[in-house]
Amino acid sequence: MSDQTNNSVAFVRTEEVPSMPPPYTASGPVKWARDNLFSTPANSVLTIVALYVIYMILSGTMPWVLNGIWDSPSLSACREILDGKSGACFAVLTERWNQLLFGFKYPVDLYWRPTIAFVLFFFAAAPVLFFDLPRKLLIFTGLYPFIAFWLIWGGEIGTPITALIGVAVGYLVYSRLVASNFALGFFSGIAAAFVVWLVVGAVLPTGMIEEGSMRSVPSRDLGGFMLNMMLGVTCVSLSVPIGIALALGRQSDMPLIKYICVVFIEFIRGVPLITLLFVASVMLAYFFPPEATVDLFLRVVIMITLFSAAYIAEVVRGGLAALPKGQYEAADSLGLDYAQSMRLIILPQALKISIPGIVNVAVGLFKDTTLVSVISMFDLVGMIRGPILASTDWNGVYWELFGFAALLFFVVCYGISQYSQWLERRLATDHR
Repeated sequence: MSDQTNNSVAFVRTEEVPSMPPPYTASGPVKWARDNLFSTPANSVLTIVALYVIYMILSGTMPWVLNGIWDSPSLSACREILDGKSGACFAVLTERWNQLLFGFKYPVDLYWRPTIAFVLFFFAAAPVLFFDLPRKLLIFTGLYPFIAFWLIWGGEIGTPITALIGVAVGYLVYSRLVASNFALGFFSGIAAAFVVWLVVGAVLPTGMIEEGSMRSVPSRDLGGFMLNMMLGVTCVSLSVPIGIALALGRQSDMPLIKYICVVFIEFIRGVPLITLLFVASVMLAYFFPPEATVDLFLRVVIMITLFSAAYIAEVVRGGLAALPKGQYEAADSLGLDYAQSMRLIILPQALKISIPGIVNVAVGLFKDTTLVSVISMFDLVGMIRGPILASTDWNGVYWELFGFAALLFFVVCYGISQYSQWLERRLATDHR
């Protein structure tokens, strides 16, 4: 018996078995490929076909890209360097990069001004996009539009100061009237800001601060991708609050406000954007006093903003309709007034639901800024189709220019899409 006990004790392990790595086929790239690419016979066939298509595309484009010429004064010289070989003429990008980014009329010695405005934009947008940052940074966010206006357009500093005073007065009117009705307070604030801007602009002496004047640049001199960014950022920033006000106005108990919002939204959604741009270019000036010279850029911003605001209003209205009625009843049971219930309970939840739709409208709006080329505004696409391809040096270069334009738009739109996905995860917008 003792011998059996000793024999059994000899086989008892006193140390933990060291962990072994999983089999090569159960982890790593092999497992991922087996689970995602070759999980079934049908998926295996589709994977092989897709890889073949990718191979055919890359085999045709990669030599063209790798043999590209980056230093050449013209297309003919680029073709002489290639000597019959397949290759891209990227020299047009190095030769005309300034026109692609800033247009062909913006003064070369003033490129630093829109560049600084572009860099400051990230500091101004950070407190809005990432709400974990200190709220005090929103002060710079509120001042940034006026700083950017002065940097890009130049002129007397009294102009942005006048606009800042008008916005401040409009905000005071909005904060007073929003308790009774959000839409009424919002639109009343806009009207008050516009009136104060006209009055202060007429009273304020020209050249109020001579030291604050910079070389003025007309809007007609703006162009390139800078124009697309300015239109996209400005119109998206303005259309979101206007769209929210329109959505709330459409659900208002005041018949006049409700029907005005309904007619406006349905009319704008039934008209193509290109038609509104032609109206902004030709007809909108007739709605202003004869002596008023409304800038074309401002007219285009008005039309694009109204267009996108109508679509955002419907997106937000869908978010409001998705909320259960109990949320409204809960707000009423807490004794909150209309403005408090909307600001604290209803809109935060509705906007969470509306994030994908709002981002979709924003991405589409940013791409639609290229339509301004049809009214002789030389944005990025307008520069390519106009001055660059019309020149004898680069007539015939298409893939390089439009590929560069597609890359710029893809980077911006992809960044917006990734931010929206991060925001959805951050706010946990899923229904659990």
